[in-house]
This record gives sequence, C-alpha cells and structure tokens, in this order.
Amino acid sequence: MAIDKADILEQLKRVKGPDLTGNIVDLGLVSDIFVADGKVFFSLTIPADRAEELEPLRAAAEKAASGVPGVEKATVALTAEATKSSAKPVRPAPSPSQAAAVPPPMAGRAPQPPKAPEKAGVPGIGAIIAVASGKGGVGKSTTSVNLALGLQANGLKVGIMDADIYGPSMPRLLHISGRPQNVSGRIIRPMEGYGLKVMSMGFLVDEETPMIWRGPMVISALTQMLREVEWGELDVLVVDMPPGTGDAQLTMAQNVPLAGAVIVSTPQDLALIDARKGLAMFRKVDVPILGIVENMSYFVCPDCGGRHDIFGHGGARKEAERIGVPFLGEVPLDMQIRSTSDGGTPIVMSEPDSVHSKTYREIARTAWERVGEERRMVSAPSIVFE
Repeated sequence: MAIDKADILEQLKRVKGPDLTGNIVDLGLVSDIFVADGKVFFSLTIPADRAEELEPLRAAAEKAASGVPGVEKATVALTAEATKSSAKPVRPAPSPSQAAAVPPPMAGRAPQPPKAPEKAGVPGIGAIIAVASGKGGVGKSTTSVNLALGLQANGLKVGIMDADIYGPSMPRLLHISGRPQNVSGRIIRPMEGYGLKVMSMGFLVDEETPMIWRGPMVISALTQMLREVEWGELDVLVVDMPPGTGDAQLTMAQNVPLAGAVIVSTPQDLALIDARKGLAMFRKVDVPILGIVENMSYFVCPDCGGRHDIFGHGGARKEAERIGVPFLGEVPLDMQIRSTSDGGTPIVMSEPDSVHSKTYREIARTAWERVGEERRMVSAPSIVFE
C-alpha cells in the first residue's frame, strides 16, 4: 500500500521534543522524509553537544514512524548543525610571569597541533580500501568489483560495500537479488555473491527508484551499511565510492580508517581534471593513495586487430608520475568486460584465465602490497633530533 508522508508526520507529532517541550515536527527538527519500497528515511536536527543524551528521542521517532500502516522499516539519524558558539575560544597570551614558569625543555618550542581523533575501525575487518573517481562514467564500479574478486583470487577474504547511494550497481554486477536478513536489533547480514560479502542500498530499494537524499541522510545510510552489518572476519573491505567529492566521500574519508584509496580515471584530460580533485581530497584527510588505474585505456578492434586510443592513452600514467603516486595498470575498453559486467558475471570470475582477468589480479596484488607498505611506514619509529 502507498505510504502517505502526512500520516508519518502525524505520528511524529506524538513524539515530544527535547526537554519534553512541543513535538519534533512543530519544532522543525524533522528533515524531508524519503519513502521507498516500504522503507522510510529521515533525520532529526539537534544540538551537537546533546547527541548522546537525545538518542532515546531518535529511537522514539523511529518507533513512531514504524507504526504507520505500510511502513516495513524506518531509519532515523541524528544530525547536528555547527553553530558560531562551537568555535574555539581565543586564549589570551601568557603573562611574563607565566612564560617564565615554562620548564626549560619546553621553552622555545612551537606549540604542537592536537592529534586528530582516532577513527573507529570496523570489528573483524583488517583493512578498508576505497575505490573512487572524480566523475561518473569512467568504469569505477566495474573496476571495484573486479578488484575485489582479484583480491579474493589472490587468497584474501573480501567484502564489498556499494557506497554509491545514488546509483548502486552491485546487485546487477554480482547478479544478486533479495533483501538482507535481520540478525539482531539493527544488525543485518550482508548478501553474498561469488564468495564476496556484499552490501548495497540496491538491496533495500528497487532499481528504478530515484534516490533523492540530502547530505545527513546519505551520511546516516553509509554509516549504517558499514557499522550495522555483520561482516564477519574479512582481510579487506572494498568500498565502491560515489563519483565526485561530496558528502559521501568526505564522510567516509573523515570517519572511516581507510587503508588507502584507488583512483579510477580514463586517459583524457577532462577525466583527469576531476580525478585530481579526488586525489587532493584524500590527501587533505590523510588517506594514502594506493595508486591510479587507467580504465578504457585503449580499444583493440576485434575484426582487424588494430589498436585505437579512443580517449587518448597514457594520461593517468603521466598524472601518477607527476604527483608521485603508483600507477596500478591499464584496463582496455573491451566488449567482453562490458558484457560480463552487464550479465552479472564479472570477468575475473567468469574468465579467470583471460588477459583482462590477469590484469585485474595484478592491480589487486599491487594495491594490496601498497597497503602493507603504508602500514609499515605508519608503524615505523620516528627519530627526532633536538
């Protein structure tokens, strides 16, 4: 049956606001409500310093929305808007007497910036690799799934998370249908395909349903898919990121302990311009760049055997050399890669002995070696000379 947003709002008016004053609807705390296939999504805007205290408010709103006829599940997130009062106060300069009290070993040293808070890991997952692109249409999702299968073929336990909220591809690429099963509370069990553990918004919303979500809802959905899924023990989780540098990418980069990012681009300048933005974003939030993949690098005519550089050639390799990151490999524009992807039988799985499968496995091997190198660099002791 069709779900009327007005019915949801009426139910939510029964939920008292913070401090039991008014209700969450009239107080303007409820975001736009998104309804899709029996699922309801919205967020509540609250003061940032009261997030933990107001968790019962979120649970009450979720329960109220779930009580509307036709609603199978409601997902509610708490979001907070930064205010001017959240700015750090300016400390007065120390008086001469205070300065004199500074112990000699500290005198003359520049103040050290505070360390960034540790990003909470996901239990059971050894490493998380993001696969990103500056723009859409460069074959990022096809690269993600074949990279995941390549890592698996190289002996690792692998999962893949489809973080492309607006255009989830994993159900089709891995030929998986159905809905994830609830395990306990808010925890769900991931789907499985070709030995990979898989989670995607495409399992929760029909393929033709448009995803018209605002930033807070995207952030909430990504957090739930990552942290409220029973992933089990995995060596690596591959995250297929949305294209661009928006809320979803920044959320993952800032809040998830990414072992590194693989950037996918086609050879032409237009794609590389956008790829540079993605590289810059990951670097700003201290996520290692594992390397760049040049997808649709060239085309070999199946009839005459001639090679054609449809989008140019070598642009991604030159860019990698220019900025000092590894070049992971070239993947051609090939009808077999396209047809196996559309058919839900990725080429690394369906044609493991093909040249293209070997290319993906080599890209996977190099990327995983880079993860190890980055970890050794982080764990190596640093020597400071006074």
